[in-house]
Amino acid sequence: MTAPDPTPVEVETPFEVGLATEGLSKAFGGVQAVDGASVQFHHGKVNALIGPNGSGKTTFFNCVTGMIRADAGTVSYRGRSITGKAPHRIARAGIGRSFQLCRVFPRMTVLENMLTAVRPGSLPRLLASAHHRDDVERARELLARVGIEHLERAEARDISYGQQKLLELAGVLMADPETIMLDEPAGGVNPALIERIAELVRSLNAEGRTFIVVEHNMELVMSLSDHVVVFDRGRPICEGPPSVVQNDPRVLEAYLGI
Repeated sequence: MTAPDPTPVEVETPFEVGLATEGLSKAFGGVQAVDGASVQFHHGKVNALIGPNGSGKTTFFNCVTGMIRADAGTVSYRGRSITGKAPHRIARAGIGRSFQLCRVFPRMTVLENMLTAVRPGSLPRLLASAHHRDDVERARELLARVGIEHLERAEARDISYGQQKLLELAGVLMADPETIMLDEPAGGVNPALIERIAELVRSLNAEGRTFIVVEHNMELVMSLSDHVVVFDRGRPICEGPPSVVQNDPRVLEAYLGI
């Protein structure tokens, strides 16, 4: 008689759908970047979106957040359609995002970057706002939370790339989004800052925020995520808990060609 396998099988429990797409597609010329992608992400959890380079992850993010218009398909958030809406309307629906290449205003100070994140417009008008004092207080609280409050007077171009990543995340938080989409938060960041970002994601998730994270650092993905979706050639090929996904033959083939 064969002894039972002692390795437990991780099974996902029923979940509430947060962000979802149905048949989402986007082509650039003859290249099909996203190909009929139908995906559901778990509300209240840390979701990861992984896949080989060129598998369509960032294009998928851009279609979902209105940065580019999809050729076909639908996007919904908490059961309501956000298909084709402008980025600012999607942000107001409760979705914030960061970018693969960090977006900050290099000649503005760290604090000024925080203020423009929540109230776009000219800085003099911003500083004259009746809400300016409250915004400054909130900005400083968030800078302290991500650990760069001591840099508030530094110009963004003078801080490290990892610190710019933390600034971008703090700027996203200024709008108080319910769901945060992070595009390669660990890219170009040293191990100490990667761990700080991971701790921030865990603590914010514990407070109720949903995350969808595109990331190539598999150690980070597997330790951080509750649910993983794997893309290859513009469409999902596998999804589930990290322990299931990392052993799926389709994932091994997509990454390693075996």
